[in-house]
Amino acid sequence: MTESEQAVALPGEPAFAAASAVFNLAAPVRPAAAVTVRTVEQVRAALRHAERLGQWVRVHTTGHASSSARPMDRSLLIRTEPAGPVEVDPVARTARIPAGTRWGEVVEAAAKFGLAAPHGSSPTVGVVGYLLRGGISFYGRRAGLAVNSVRVVELVTPDGEFRRVSASEDPELFWALRGGGGGLGIVTAIELGLFPAARVVTGAAFWPAAHGPELLSRWLRWSRGAPEAVTTVFRVMNLPKVPEIPSALTAGPVVCAAGVVLAPAEEDLTDAEGQAADLLGPLRAVADPVLDTWCTTTPPAVVRTHMDPTDPVPVLGDHLLLSDLGEEGAEAFLRVLGEGSGSPLVNAELRQLGGALAVPDPDGGALSHLDAAFAFTAGGLALDPAASAAVRAHCAKARAALAPWDTGRTAPTLVERLEQPQRHLSAAEVERVDAVRRRVDPAGRLRHDVPPGACALY
Repeated sequence: MTESEQAVALPGEPAFAAASAVFNLAAPVRPAAAVTVRTVEQVRAALRHAERLGQWVRVHTTGHASSSARPMDRSLLIRTEPAGPVEVDPVARTARIPAGTRWGEVVEAAAKFGLAAPHGSSPTVGVVGYLLRGGISFYGRRAGLAVNSVRVVELVTPDGEFRRVSASEDPELFWALRGGGGGLGIVTAIELGLFPAARVVTGAAFWPAAHGPELLSRWLRWSRGAPEAVTTVFRVMNLPKVPEIPSALTAGPVVCAAGVVLAPAEEDLTDAEGQAADLLGPLRAVADPVLDTWCTTTPPAVVRTHMDPTDPVPVLGDHLLLSDLGEEGAEAFLRVLGEGSGSPLVNAELRQLGGALAVPDPDGGALSHLDAAFAFTAGGLALDPAASAAVRAHCAKARAALAPWDTGRTAPTLVERLEQPQRHLSAAEVERVDAVRRRVDPAGRLRHDVPPGACALY
C-alpha cells in the first residue's frame, strides 16, 4: 500500500474528521471513508482505492454545498487541498489556481496587479466548486457568470488519466465541465481569466424593516435600468444578537441594500461614484440608514460586502430564479418575509441579475447565462429541531408566495436543498453532458456527485 493510499481514513479517525468537515453544520456528510489529496498522484491513488473496494467517489473542498449533496454512504469522499500558491500572470490577465484554494487567496493575489476575479461572496468558499457550478459574483452584471472566465481545467478522470482541457484541448469535455453538473473527474487546478479593477464603490446600508415597502419599490425601479457596472442585492434580515453583529442591526428586522460598483481604471471612479449615488440617493431619502458602510475602496473589500459568516454554521434554506416582480411581486415578497410576517429566516434576498449574466456566451460551457431577473435565496439557523422545522415551513411559505414569478430554473451555486426542484440545463444539454460522462466515466464511479436534473444516465 502506498503512502497516499494509507492516508484514506475511516469514521472515528482524526484524518476522516478533517477530510469530511463541512461548512454547513446542519448538513454533515457521512461517507464510508475520506481522504485529503494535494497532488495528481494522490488523486490517482484514491481512485484506485475506491475501485478496489467498490466505492463510489465524491469530491468537495469546504462543504459549503453539503446541504444539496446526495448521501455519501458506500462512498470515498475526496477533499482537495491546494498544492501550491495562486500564480497570476498580469500580462495575460490570468490566474492558475490549485484545487482546494479559497477565494480570499485569489482576491489578494489578483489585487496586487490591479486585477480581480469573479469571486464568491465569502473569502472561505472553495474556488473550483463555485466556478464549475456557474458562480454569481458582485461583478456579475459586468463580467457575466464566473464559469465563463474559466480558461483551462486540469483534472484526473475516473480512469486515472490526467487531462488538461480547454477550448482547443478536448473541447467537448471542457464544455461539459463548465456548468454541466459534475461527475466528470477530480479537478486539480483551474486557469481563470481576470479583469482590470482599480477601485470599487461597495458596502451595505440598513434600515428598519418598516421602511421595506418604499425601499424595495425604489430599488426595483432603479434595477430595471441599472448600469452593468453595478450588481446589488436587496435583503430582509433577522440577525441574531451576537457580539460580532452591531446592535443597531439586531434590535429588530432590517432591510439592506448591498452591492458593488466597479471602476476598472482610476479614471472610471467618478462615473462609479455617480452610479452608486444614483442608487443610494433615493434610498437614503426614504430614511436615514441605521448603518451605512458604502464607501470607495479597493477590490479586496468586496469579499466582506455580503457579510457572510466565516465560521461554520447550521443553515437551512431555499432558492428560486424569478422573473421581474413588479408591484405585486414586491408585495408578495414583503408579505411573507418583511415586517410583521413572523419570518424566522436570518436572511431573505433578491440578487440582481441581468446585464452580462443574461447574455449567452458563444464560447461558454453547458451553463453560460441565467435567464431571470432576480435570484431569490433565503435561509435560517437550524439550531434545534424546532428552529429547523420553523425555517423549513417558512421557506415553503415563501416559495408558495413567489410561485407566480418562479421561472422553474435554478442557479446551481445557490441551491440549498437536495430535495428542491433543480433545473439549470435543458434536456438536450443534459444528454450532451451525459455523452461526455459515458466517455470519461463508463463505470459511473462519480454518478452520485451529480445533482438531480443534471443527468439522465443513472
